[in-house]
Amino acid sequence: MLERGFTPASMAEALHVDPKSVERWISGRTPYRRHRYAVAVKLNVDEAYLWPDALSPDQVASASESEIINIYPHRWTVPSELWRNFFDNAEEEIGVLVYSGLFVAEDAGIHRIFRQKADAGARIRILLGDPDSENVAQRGADEGVYDSQPAKIKNAMVLYRPLRNIDGIEFRTHRTVLYNSIYRADDQLMVNTHIYSFGAYQAPVLHLRRVAGGGMVTTYQDSFERVWDEATPME
Repeated sequence: MLERGFTPASMAEALHVDPKSVERWISGRTPYRRHRYAVAVKLNVDEAYLWPDALSPDQVASASESEIINIYPHRWTVPSELWRNFFDNAEEEIGVLVYSGLFVAEDAGIHRIFRQKADAGARIRILLGDPDSENVAQRGADEGVYDSQPAKIKNAMVLYRPLRNIDGIEFRTHRTVLYNSIYRADDQLMVNTHIYSFGAYQAPVLHLRRVAGGGMVTTYQDSFERVWDEATPME
């Protein structure tokens, strides 16, 4: 509430409840579900983040299932226009966590969207694999492409060069084991799973949208933030 500029009185006014009710919530009492949802919306956080014990496991599972918009059997089956529409619908946050994500780096239309969104005030964060890291080399060996993997990352770095000095667009390199490639547009995600010995384009993609009480989108977003915090700004 402090971060969002709310006092107990202003939150109570926004929710049409008594200020003492808000004070009791802060002290530890769990609100009714309609109030939990309303507070989460006002604070722009997940209900389960504020009250992790309020929902039963069945409720969390049901909400998480509702976060699934679509599942594509392979990344190559995702229509190219969907990727552009996905990023174009973002207003505040775009994130890309990949090793190379070359299909995005090569797409001039997506570059144009990134530039426009940054100009409009959105935050764009792109995480590429460190081409010299052991995990990138291992992924290349696992997929049978070996030196092509770091080469693709270096290619992506070159392709992104026109976006490197634009305010609002940040680039970092990471050295993590990439279990999934994550593409974020506000509260929607495209999660490209990874399968041993197969290229990412052959692996399934989950199209997700955050739903109050669900846990999948929040988990992937938290993972993205952890990688970002440990990554190195690209020179």
